Amino acid sequence: MVSDRSQPSKNVCVIGAGPSGLVAARELRKEGHNVVVFEQSHDVGGQWLYDPNVEVEDPLGRETSLSVHSSIYASLRLTSPREIMGFTDFPFLEKKGRDMRRFPGHGELLMYLSDFCAFFGLREMIRFNTKVEYVGMLDYGEFGKDLRWVVRSKEKKCEKMVEEVFDAVVVATGHYSKPRLPSIRAWKRKLMHSHVYRVPEPFRNEVVVVVGNSLSGQDISMELVDVAKDIYLSAKSTDVSVGLSRVISKHENLHLCPQIDSLQEDGRIVFVDGTWVIADTIVYCTGYSYSFPFLDTKGIVVVDDDRVGPLYEHTFPPSLAPSLSFIGIPRKLIGFPFFESQAKWIAQLLSGKRALPSWDEMMNSIKEFYHSRDVAGVPKHNTHDIACFEYCDKYGDNVGFPHLEEWRKELCLSALTNADANLETYRDSYDDHELLQVAHQSPHFTQLEVESIPM
Repeated sequence: MVSDRSQPSKNVCVIGAGPSGLVAARELRKEGHNVVVFEQSHDVGGQWLYDPNVEVEDPLGRETSLSVHSSIYASLRLTSPREIMGFTDFPFLEKKGRDMRRFPGHGELLMYLSDFCAFFGLREMIRFNTKVEYVGMLDYGEFGKDLRWVVRSKEKKCEKMVEEVFDAVVVATGHYSKPRLPSIRAWKRKLMHSHVYRVPEPFRNEVVVVVGNSLSGQDISMELVDVAKDIYLSAKSTDVSVGLSRVISKHENLHLCPQIDSLQEDGRIVFVDGTWVIADTIVYCTGYSYSFPFLDTKGIVVVDDDRVGPLYEHTFPPSLAPSLSFIGIPRKLIGFPFFESQAKWIAQLLSGKRALPSWDEMMNSIKEFYHSRDVAGVPKHNTHDIACFEYCDKYGDNVGFPHLEEWRKELCLSALTNADANLETYRDSYDDHELLQVAHQSPHFTQLEVESIPM
């Protein structure tokens, strides 16, 4: 909805300098807002800023406030080809002397984000090593009235809490840090979540049970085959992809098992079909939960079994919008362009260029969406799993954001299909060269003079 009321620039706090926080900062500044980005780490990147120092973390990540933000392990490579990953006006190019693979390691994506920062001059807005401890409403009045936010932050090496007031807050803290755990009974041997997994060496000659056959569960299991004595991959269903079946049949020490039924004192792990193994370690690759321990909305926004709500279009709490927004909540989509469309909408709403529907319309839209998920049998904790190109396009229409290019969609699907069939090799062996040619000839890759992009 276009609005004819322009408003004075706002003082906006962005929490997090990962991909979604960086693009939010850029779009907000483009709209003339004054922006401060709070980042608890020493550099940009968020989840992509690899942190090997996990000894300080509870192995299961049960603390309310975690010491380690990033959950990426040393060998992690992208699961999507680099061509589809870039922001619309800043392609993720291969650069000489760097990791030039199509599915590069995590360090290459961190360098891309660093280049993005340098190109658009974003670092001057970021306060590094500064953790946001509290965000709350200054005076919560009537819907639609100006709302301001108290933000308390603390610099790492300083005990002093700094309190500031902002016109708007954008929460961009990511969702791959707080482990999602099944109910776990005590066990005398080693229990950990993949959040603190970094390298395979500590598991040498061990019997390891990996719980969950998600991407990380599969990756970690495949990495452990060279060092562990046996790996038992415990999955909800033993009906797995062709690619995973091939991997299991290839490695004698990798076994597929059903879900765990119980953990015994003597180290036995009993599965629901009655089979059991004696193991040294259990690694839970059971995903992550949304967590905003700093945010006090007086119960207006809650996380209920990983449904963050109520949020209009996964972004705006109707009663607090647009002064409070969330960017990067949706999962299972091509992230960077979507974050960019979210950032544009948030920035333009705050500058008055656009307006949101009425409170009633937003709440009805949310109820209809929840109902459609229930009817489709989607569990509540999968509320924000989008897996739909059409949704991304429809979302972008709110600000006239360009629809995803066909080549981007097709390269995404091609990679997923290849991974399904060839789990061990899909990152290095592919047959989408014609599509790749189309991509490289598209405006996305030809829009910037190569010389103008930092090498």
